[in-house]
Amino acid sequence: MTGLTRSWWVLPLAVLVAAGTAGANGAGDGTGRSQLVPAVTVAVLAALTLLLHRWPALAIGGNGLIVATYFALGYSDGPIYLTVPLTTLVVANARPPREWWSWSAAAVTLIAVGQGVRAASSDVDWQQTAWQMLGEAALVAASGAVGTALRARREARADRVQRAAAEERLRMAQDLHDGVGHGLAVIAMQAGVALHVLDQEPARARASLEAIRDQSREALDELRSELARMSGQRAPRRALPGVDAIPALVDRVRAGGLAVDLTTDPGELPAAIDHAAYVVVQESLTNVLRHARATRATVALGRRGDRLVVTVVDDGHGTVTAGQDGGMGISGMRSRVEALGGTLEAGGSAEGFRVRATVRIESP
Repeated sequence: MTGLTRSWWVLPLAVLVAAGTAGANGAGDGTGRSQLVPAVTVAVLAALTLLLHRWPALAIGGNGLIVATYFALGYSDGPIYLTVPLTTLVVANARPPREWWSWSAAAVTLIAVGQGVRAASSDVDWQQTAWQMLGEAALVAASGAVGTALRARREARADRVQRAAAEERLRMAQDLHDGVGHGLAVIAMQAGVALHVLDQEPARARASLEAIRDQSREALDELRSELARMSGQRAPRRALPGVDAIPALVDRVRAGGLAVDLTTDPGELPAAIDHAAYVVVQESLTNVLRHARATRATVALGRRGDRLVVTVVDDGHGTVTAGQDGGMGISGMRSRVEALGGTLEAGGSAEGFRVRATVRIESP
């Protein structure tokens, strides 16, 4: 909903203000001036309000011209002063300043000219007229400032909502990538093993098929949970795995045929760091299965002073490519680690390809 639509109430108010002025002039005017002018003023101002939605700047300028003509014809002061500030408020609440401020300034100038003509042709005090000119200019400026502030506040609120929604979508995508993506990588490797030994070692093929079944169920449960949250259903969030779940993770990878050496002694960790360490190991091993063509990997988690260091090294030929995994692979790990104030390095080493994450450990 636009600012113009939100401020619909100002439009009839402006008309009522003009009508009050016109009524006062029509009822108490003993100078012989035509009472038709106030009525026409009301009609024209009412018509100008209809232009606010499509040509708001023109409505401001036209409003100023009508009010200036009203004063130039010698009609008295009244609430008609408020029509230009009200129109400016409505437009400033919906449009950026560059689209209205010059028209508002022109309207104020026209009104000042109209007041000057009235003062020159009647006994209206010039000092009073000058103060009225300044007051009208200040009132229009204040109305523009208030409208601009309301518009900025509304846009900032919409931006916060949009940013929060984008962050939530990214979190869901990362969770799906980390959980389901890893499960599919293990399934693909187990399927390859089963096909390779199907004829010679049926028992080993059977074990691989059972591992595929178990991994498929786990991945499907995680997928259903995430999809339920995406659709707005109330689904209990799965407990986030941590360092304690890494041995089971490594066992699944080993069952697929990749030799993995594991060393872990990080001690007690805060929950966020605990889960981030698991994600780094999970994603690194998933990349080994998918990209590295490796035969062995080494996983090590330990403390160095007040920092947790997670290292995964494989003997394959993996490389870091721009946009890998659509931003959900190494860059996804890096964003998680950096959100905790840590660093992540990924690239070739003497042993092969290495991923190393370092995070400062605070008190749990």
